[in-house]
Amino acid sequence: MISVIVPHLDQAEALRSCLASLRAQTGLGQEVEIIVVDNGSRVPPVEICSAFPSVTLLSQPVPGPGPARNLGVASAKGDILAFIDADCIAGGGWLAEIERCFSTHPDFAILGGDVRIACVDPNRLTLLEAYESVFAYRMKEYIAKQGFTGTGNLAVRAEVFAAVGPFGGIEIAEDRDWGQRALRLGYRTHYLPDMIVYHPARKTLAELAKKWERHTAHDFVRIQSKRGWRLRWILRSLAVAISPAAELLRIGRTDRLKGWRSRALAFLGVVFVRCYRFWIMLALAFGASAPAWSARWNRA
Repeated sequence: MISVIVPHLDQAEALRSCLASLRAQTGLGQEVEIIVVDNGSRVPPVEICSAFPSVTLLSQPVPGPGPARNLGVASAKGDILAFIDADCIAGGGWLAEIERCFSTHPDFAILGGDVRIACVDPNRLTLLEAYESVFAYRMKEYIAKQGFTGTGNLAVRAEVFAAVGPFGGIEIAEDRDWGQRALRLGYRTHYLPDMIVYHPARKTLAELAKKWERHTAHDFVRIQSKRGWRLRWILRSLAVAISPAAELLRIGRTDRLKGWRSRALAFLGVVFVRCYRFWIMLALAFGASAPAWSARWNRA
């Protein structure tokens, strides 16, 4: 059995689309259970989950997607655990590709796939769609360079998850932490280009800012354990501020954008994000609270 675990927080309509994509999966040879773990929504998605067969709804009051996923794992019956986020849409063969790979490669322990941006109008991208098409969810790069994949598109054998242990809490980047713990234990994450989920671009710059508040705070916590961390952090923040110029080549060469309009929008997006990250990094260096930034993931 494959157990699909979906953390959820105030994304009711996105969750409905996610569950519909999971029920529409094709090419599977084994049973699937779907576990949705609500993480403190103002209105729990009881009605939405009850509309789909084989969906179990749980509630995790401890803030953070990591604790939500851990509760899902504790209730899962499958020998394969597949993780997807509530605002993602699974490609039609997502679970079949996971099943195929684990059955044909018994030595594979962890799988990570491609995450693409679901654009409203592929012929006329918004600024955020253009930016995130290039710079968001670069799972192949994360796996190759840092040894982890994002938990919005992750599959792992249940016994391997038990050996690595649970995801961390909201104060850390739980996907990176878990993947790198697994790597230290000898479990390599394998990238599957045909294991595809689609993620909508964020609708507002405020949503994108919220993401970087959390990720930057996580990076800040990690560097504080190193000698001379403050100077290193400030120098890194300056590098982030001037880095957009270095991204022109990536934007020009990418095959995920068409036309100069989309490329120009992607460049404007990266300028905004890097400047905002620069501001957050300086604020943290001079006394802002990293736990407060991290906690904004779950703010009402």
